[in-house]
Amino acid sequence: MRFRHPDGTVVHLAYCTNVHPAETLDGVVAQLRDHCEPVRRRLGRDRLGIGLWLAKDAARSLDTDPSALRALRAELDRRGLEVVTLNGFPYEGFGAEEVKYRVYRPDWADGERLEHTTALARVLAGLLPDDVTEGTVSTLPLGWRTTWDAGRDETARDALRTLAERLDALAELTGRSVRVGLEPEPGCTVETTADALAPLGAVGHPRIGVCVDTCHLATSFEDPRAALDALAAAGVPVVKSQLSAALHAEHPHLPAVREALSAFDEPRFLHQTRTLTADGLRGTDDLGEALGGAALPDGTPWRAHFHVPLHAAPAAPLTSTLPVLKAALTRLVGGPRPLTRHLEVETYTWQALPPELRPRARPQLADGIAAELSLARDLLSDLGLKELP
Repeated sequence: MRFRHPDGTVVHLAYCTNVHPAETLDGVVAQLRDHCEPVRRRLGRDRLGIGLWLAKDAARSLDTDPSALRALRAELDRRGLEVVTLNGFPYEGFGAEEVKYRVYRPDWADGERLEHTTALARVLAGLLPDDVTEGTVSTLPLGWRTTWDAGRDETARDALRTLAERLDALAELTGRSVRVGLEPEPGCTVETTADALAPLGAVGHPRIGVCVDTCHLATSFEDPRAALDALAAAGVPVVKSQLSAALHAEHPHLPAVREALSAFDEPRFLHQTRTLTADGLRGTDDLGEALGGAALPDGTPWRAHFHVPLHAAPAAPLTSTLPVLKAALTRLVGGPRPLTRHLEVETYTWQALPPELRPRARPQLADGIAAELSLARDLLSDLGLKELP
């Protein structure tokens, strides 16, 4: 979906396909047919943007076989789909029964992360629509904090510098510009937007910036306006933003609240949990740890890294951080000039929701994704953006 900002800029809205993970190219093609096109039809659109997640094997197939890349682009066109952004955070295995810490490997101190991201950039340059000259890729924020040290940090910064050189060369070769954004996430060495300033300042290249995920922003209790203003003041570009909402518990000391939260403590994904106290931000690596005892103070609200559907906040006594998303979106695209041109709805946890909230079959999932995109479309319209045909 495309929108015209009042300054004339085209802003793209997509949804991320990591909600139906596929490890192979055949699987990617199947998800276009089984999921993405049905969402487009529900929205009554001739064209729908999708943020592709390409696992290692699918990315390599497309990068090494020009005919496969052409075939995928033709399939996108045939189904009324377009791609201007890729989710390059998960490397493989995102559909596994247990993902947890695996999603942070390989990190940016491992040479395979550089090679994978380079391949994604080349693939994206070949998938961009004819009238679009810029694509974006989101990636993990260097690595998980517990394995990080000064040596790994310097290796990662060198890798990002090499990536920047390769992106420059790609632009010169193809005429297509691809930018890559580190996606701050709780528990990582770059947990907040403020944490991104030092490594990105050291790299100092306009093609390397930040992907602002509004669930992560909220989980870390960042103020959207202050965070985005700080990035702008430092000259760090917001490459893309993922529109997502976290789980919010206003009174986590109450037994009914803890019982409601326990329904979201599931074994597949990591649900980092945070609270903002008078002494600063406190947290645990997973929701179960927070519920398991005195690990997390419960006198102030909790937020958990659980991407809840944008249009359907959980039932009381819980809610979502949709207000944070709205505030971030206002700053991102509601001003005289947009801070980013790529927006991506990213709710990958539909099948990890409590059983009574999960979609029962493909049609229900398509309905839910379409409802999320409709909400995002309404928010953009309220900010003065005009939907394009």
